[in-house]
Amino acid sequence: MSENQDWSFDTQQIHSGQTPDPTTGSRSLPIYQTTAYQFRDTAHAANLFGVAEAGNVYTRINNPTQDAVEKRLATLEKGIASLLVSSGMAATALAIMNVAEAGDHVVASPYVYGGTYNLFKYTLPKFGIQFTFVEDASDMDSWKRAVKPNTKAFFGEGISNPLGVALDIEGIAKVAHEVGVPWIVDNTIATPYVTRPFDYGADIAVHSATKFLSGHGSAMVGAIVDSGNFDFSKNPEKFPGFNQPDGSYNNMVYAKDLGVGSSFGNVAYIFKCRLQLLRDLGPSVSPFNAWLLAQGLETLSMRMDRHLQNALAVAQWLAKHNQVETVSYSGLPSSSWHSNALKYAAKGAGAVMAFDIKGGLEAGKKFVEGLSLFSHVANIGDVRS
Repeated sequence: MSENQDWSFDTQQIHSGQTPDPTTGSRSLPIYQTTAYQFRDTAHAANLFGVAEAGNVYTRINNPTQDAVEKRLATLEKGIASLLVSSGMAATALAIMNVAEAGDHVVASPYVYGGTYNLFKYTLPKFGIQFTFVEDASDMDSWKRAVKPNTKAFFGEGISNPLGVALDIEGIAKVAHEVGVPWIVDNTIATPYVTRPFDYGADIAVHSATKFLSGHGSAMVGAIVDSGNFDFSKNPEKFPGFNQPDGSYNNMVYAKDLGVGSSFGNVAYIFKCRLQLLRDLGPSVSPFNAWLLAQGLETLSMRMDRHLQNALAVAQWLAKHNQVETVSYSGLPSSSWHSNALKYAAKGAGAVMAFDIKGGLEAGKKFVEGLSLFSHVANIGDVRS
């Protein structure tokens, strides 16, 4: 497990993953703005490339600043390890491609961010990965009916963007595990301060850390967190990528060499993602953006408390307004998803919502263009609305 699980969340978000710099004594996290690292000797280089010991090889794959933030985020999510990448879309793409390849299938919630929908509907199918969006995300039988023999994962947003739908994380986890596949939850909207999906059976969490985790709107970052709970060795035929030698990496068998019982713990999923996909596709996070994420994480709980308070007040105000037709926010008792929000997001149902106003498209344009304090931008989750 990640370090410091006995600390409070507030303490973890500040201290986990980082100690004073051993060379300079710097108490704040340094930015290691370097591309490469000096090997002590040839044996040291061989050990690093062979994952015989921990260390840095090349900043496309890992970096000391990145490593500290990855450890902190893994601790906050109660996972075993995490991986930072260049964006939330990169995180989602790698999370899927790590378990599915050409000829495979994934079951997904229909309530996903538009960029994720395009990735699943149009882009990844070009690479041979097919998706089924379940008809009714609240019906566990609907998830079961979508499963095919080549299904490799379930995917959904714990609280969706932009409708604020709160999924039954635990119920879906049970279905996923019945059919022997990992349950991947996008935890961007909730953040681990509101919901820790691994507590309810999810196996992998992904984030657009650009949003609430960073909180300042200044860094593009994505994250994948591994719970360490899914054992890919139990079904070698379904997951050959984890159970057959990787010729590109010293014939490593991830489920055997880095899975349950390894000296690193069950890190097969996250190490395969780093050593294969991040290495070859290269959607690396910059050390500076990793550092900016660390600055945001230090105030996550305080910011989220205010986000949640403000969002509920706005949703309640909109629901009473005579020019508003509907409000989609699972924090409202009128939402059909409210019971899930109470169970999985007791602190509050996130700070993203959707609403319809009377008057159609032209009224909507007039509303958006009439805003002054609120910004009309393609981003969410920073301190500005």
